[in-house]
Amino acid sequence: MRLKTLGLVSALAIAASASMLAAQSEPAQISARSGPQYGRFGFDEAGMDRTAQPGDDFNEFANGSWLERTAIPADKASYGMFNALSDQSELRTRGIIEAEAKKLGSKIGAAYNAYLDTAAIEAKGLAPVKPWLDRIKQVGDKAAYIRLLAEADRNGVSVPFNVGVSPDAKDPNNYTVTMSQGGLGMPDRDYYLSADPKLAAVKAAYQAHIAKMFTLAGELNAEARAAAIVAFETEIAKVHWTRIQSRDADKGYNKMSVAELVRTAPGFDFAAFLTGSKLPTETLIVRQPSALTGMATLIGAAPIAVLRDQLLLRSLDGYAAVLPKAFDDERFAFFGTAISGTPQQQERWKRAVGFTSGALTDDIAQLYVARYFPPETKAAADVLVKNVIAAMKARVAKLDWMTPATRTQAVAKLDAFTPRIGYPDKWRDYAALEIRPGDAFGNQVRSAQWSTDYNRAKLGKPVYRWEWGMTPMTVNAQANPTLVAITFPAAILQPPFFDPKADPAVNYGGIGAVIGHEISHHFDDQGSKYDITGKLTQWWTPADVAAFKTRTDRLVAQYDAYEPLPGFHVKGGLTLGENTADLAGLSAAHDAYKASLGGKPAPVIDGFTGDQRFYLGWAQVWRRNYREAALRNQLLTDPHSPSQQRVWVVRNLDPWYTAFKPAPGQKLYLSDAERVRIW
Repeated sequence: MRLKTLGLVSALAIAASASMLAAQSEPAQISARSGPQYGRFGFDEAGMDRTAQPGDDFNEFANGSWLERTAIPADKASYGMFNALSDQSELRTRGIIEAEAKKLGSKIGAAYNAYLDTAAIEAKGLAPVKPWLDRIKQVGDKAAYIRLLAEADRNGVSVPFNVGVSPDAKDPNNYTVTMSQGGLGMPDRDYYLSADPKLAAVKAAYQAHIAKMFTLAGELNAEARAAAIVAFETEIAKVHWTRIQSRDADKGYNKMSVAELVRTAPGFDFAAFLTGSKLPTETLIVRQPSALTGMATLIGAAPIAVLRDQLLLRSLDGYAAVLPKAFDDERFAFFGTAISGTPQQQERWKRAVGFTSGALTDDIAQLYVARYFPPETKAAADVLVKNVIAAMKARVAKLDWMTPATRTQAVAKLDAFTPRIGYPDKWRDYAALEIRPGDAFGNQVRSAQWSTDYNRAKLGKPVYRWEWGMTPMTVNAQANPTLVAITFPAAILQPPFFDPKADPAVNYGGIGAVIGHEISHHFDDQGSKYDITGKLTQWWTPADVAAFKTRTDRLVAQYDAYEPLPGFHVKGGLTLGENTADLAGLSAAHDAYKASLGGKPAPVIDGFTGDQRFYLGWAQVWRRNYREAALRNQLLTDPHSPSQQRVWVVRNLDPWYTAFKPAPGQKLYLSDAERVRIW
């Protein structure tokens, strides 16, 4: 695993590359291009390391030269092709926002300009947040604390229990209230409980960060109060479910009455919290019941001063970007540098684009898709989606380990999919959101309140099936099990993932495999628990479940063995869903590519066969360099394996062996019996 820092020459090269990427990818210029954006057939051959053996490290073979020469920009924790497209999307969005900002009375412009006006933020000091901080410090008992927590949650401040409205997994046409564990300031329980020296150093840095934030706010006894918060959160970490436990859809569905929750989790008045949160419900879904019980006990026993201080800290951290620079810098020093290893805060305009896009998402998205997502791209992507779904149906129909009745239902589920390409069919209305010129702090609070109120208002209504949960400007894709939907935003449907001028093999290995990945999420170890209607139910036979688990257990073991950093392995159980989706999605995409040839042999281009180009297309989209701290954090918290290991999934695929002929004894080589085959 390559770990990189920033060099000046490389930084300038990245900046130039990003500018070139933005310029080359305008719709009109795409049409004008005579060939693909990358290389001669859609793959950047100059990024290869031809001295590496595919059978030893296919990632190094496909991407080694790119990895060697590409430094990580100073404001990023890692850098890869997703980042390159995200940078392009960010530049495009900036252009849209700044054009809107020139219009008189523009809400978009007011939000953006207020966030950019650091001189005004600095001049105001703590005055905007002081009334809120004073209210926290005036809390005298647990009842007042709980009332204020509900308000804090609406204001965008992190609170111990995550609560909101989402589709009921066992009644997917209707919404319900869900509640899950929270209460930690660091990303995962392991940061509190592990004896590893690297994580212990981060824990010490967290305590120092708390003390520094309190000192900046003029609070006394900062060090002792910081130690008390860390001690309290360490106890919370002990009762938290692990991320592997939390991803189990069955164990996470615990429907109970509010009265039952109050009885089983004494020490915290959940009824008062829900009432204060404007969630008039008699029942709710509890994700981690034992954790909530343990946390309620800890909160009930905690001194009110510690609870106040934790909420004070969350407020200072949560609002740091719209407070004086010292707070913003200190927050970044911990969460940006100590956690992720990023040496430099993003330029203010980038964060202003992020805030404005988050606050007024759909207003900006409509302008984005009108300008940057031509109908022909949507149509071409639609064809690819249909082809990969057809390939997945063919694979499912001939599975030898699944019982016939379950196979029939699985094919029917594929027929029921809703592909969502580019942008949603409806847009949200922000008329009720007040954005004031020159009021960055107030705009952030009101935006959080609008978002919370919007979510709460769904309770009692049919599910908004048109709503995506990600923006067209986002370089990502998604599978939604309760909606039986797959989503591909406009921003990912670009090179190197998808290029209309590229060789089909590269497109199928890139966006085709991403499409297959999202399709197959509906059949991974958790997605497979949702039926054709999106209902969480056991629609497989016990024999199907057992046969599937036998195969996925082998995939868990395969990934558990990878050790990207000394002492830190990939967590095969945490990443199982994504690894299964990579394996199945790449397999289905390869079948779809073969079918697209219409029975004709694929041409050889620049010495590469069609299958070789397909797998190179897969490897290319996962090019990524990491900072050590960021990679460590990913291994602890992320359900996705690091990019190198995602490329390595090819070692389980028979056509890859035919294409690249890895030999026994090479590092990635698996015998026929060792290869994991699921879908």
